[in-house]
Amino acid sequence: MSRGFASNYRIVLLAGVVFLCFAAVGIRLVDLHVLDRDRLVSFVDRVRDTFVIQEARRGDILDARGDILATSRSLIVLGVDPQVLREEDESKWPELARIIDLPLSELERIFRTRTRLRTDPTGVEDPEVVPIRWAKLSDTVEESTYNRILDLGIRGVYGPRTYRRTYPHNSRAAHIIGFVNRENTPASGIEAFADFYLRGQDGWRESERDGLRRELAQFRSREVPATDGYSIVLSIDSAIQRMVDEELSAIAAKFNPAKATIIVSDARSGFILGLGNYPTFNLNEFNTAPLEVQRNIAITDQLDPGSTFKIVSAAAALEERLVTPDTRIDCTSETVVYNGRTLKLIPDDHRWAQPLTVGEIISKSSNRGAARLAMKLGDQRFYDYARAFGFGEPAGFPFGGEIRGMLNPPERWSGIDITRIPAGYSVAATPLQIHYGMGVIASGGELMRPQIIREIRDSRNETVYSFGGVSRRRVISPDTARIMAAMLERVASSEGTALRAAITGYQVAGKTGTAQKLINGVYSNRNHIGSFSGFFPASDPRVVITVIVDDGKVPAGGTAYGSVVAAPSFKQLAEQLIPYLDIKPPGPLPIRTLAALEGGRR
Repeated sequence: MSRGFASNYRIVLLAGVVFLCFAAVGIRLVDLHVLDRDRLVSFVDRVRDTFVIQEARRGDILDARGDILATSRSLIVLGVDPQVLREEDESKWPELARIIDLPLSELERIFRTRTRLRTDPTGVEDPEVVPIRWAKLSDTVEESTYNRILDLGIRGVYGPRTYRRTYPHNSRAAHIIGFVNRENTPASGIEAFADFYLRGQDGWRESERDGLRRELAQFRSREVPATDGYSIVLSIDSAIQRMVDEELSAIAAKFNPAKATIIVSDARSGFILGLGNYPTFNLNEFNTAPLEVQRNIAITDQLDPGSTFKIVSAAAALEERLVTPDTRIDCTSETVVYNGRTLKLIPDDHRWAQPLTVGEIISKSSNRGAARLAMKLGDQRFYDYARAFGFGEPAGFPFGGEIRGMLNPPERWSGIDITRIPAGYSVAATPLQIHYGMGVIASGGELMRPQIIREIRDSRNETVYSFGGVSRRRVISPDTARIMAAMLERVASSEGTALRAAITGYQVAGKTGTAQKLINGVYSNRNHIGSFSGFFPASDPRVVITVIVDDGKVPAGGTAYGSVVAAPSFKQLAEQLIPYLDIKPPGPLPIRTLAALEGGRR
């Protein structure tokens, strides 16, 4: 055979090998593109497809004058994809560390850690090593700072935009506003109650990304824009709330109480203008505040209302025409015969040489007189009026775990409760119930619902819905309310127990309260709850103010009477509100008897 030609055997062998190679490629292509296509395409889709959430901006919480009480800051959650870092950018790392205030050693550790062990859903680490595609550097980078970072040009350093809740006034109105926690979940206050309106609706977009995990905008298939949340306008006025907070701080510094509450509301509509508690907390540092400090004690804690409760028996007896302001009641006797039984009355702070008028019972705060007025009504009728004033039922505060207080029905009273309850003992109420009980007199006889939200506005600042004052029910007639206002005006005078609440040129109406605290089942002679609840001007009420100080320590060991620990704070607040709300002093308010009003009632 000629040396120029290969043997037939070698040709056939070579051809067979080539054929087998092409056959193997063909079989593999059929396997990849036909037999196993769906599974492999799903892998590609998972890698290329991207589903991006566009976070909605949470709405603001505003005060009555538009001041921002809670808002959302736009921030960048900065991170890095270690897989795409370039060696030539390493010289820029120190500048990046300085900008984000991160130690260079920590930044280098994050940048150089490119893999991790896979973790299964139960939290157990799998031996398989997977690449790290994103590691967080900071979650509080401002927009302006982020632009400086982008100017560095470090490939792989980027971050999505998010929003962080912030409270510009720190602790102001903390128990009203509430807060959003680190998991972006509203935890209390308006933040939780109005979350449906505040949170908005997140948007999203579906797109693809390249091998460097960059979005390919030209392949966006679907996109739904985010809808920002609505803003809530409160009835709280920041300036009034600041006055309340400063006065609570002054009370804390002077009397070192266990707790204290101040409530200010509009006398006509019932809207709350300011509400503060001591102790309080910083909304921006909520995670450091004990849970008991975060509680809104104005609605969650109950106490004996003391003499502030005496307005119930007096107003009820006047409304039922059983007495007039000039009717005299025997407050000199220590006992009284009621329903065939002799009952011992709670002693008064002073001995009376003669019977007191109904007006004097209120101005001088007679326990015995209040009990005798309730006895004229009878158990059931007195109880019905107490319930009508809002005691023994929730006041209707919209959030925060409000309790109903304690007012037992007559069938559950002990034999002496008719002598105790009219004076504010054997009954428990929240500060808010005491406040709105006094508000019945200020509003002209109606029990108003506590209101805190005035408007809901959309992202264009247009009003979606507005709220007005709501009356829960009429308790007494306007005429009786005017008579009560006149009698309560005498409390803040030299004739009454609250001269320290008087304001020159203005008619202040109100009632002091001093109740012994129940300590280990026994009423203490050392621990008291002092309060003053009132309104002004008495003839044309504008604001209602209630100050309650729990277990205040009076210098030199004195008793924490409401006239000592609470009435001066009422005056301090009222004098600041006069110029702020432009409250004019009205004409004199004469005490009118029921007889003089008979014609108007028919």
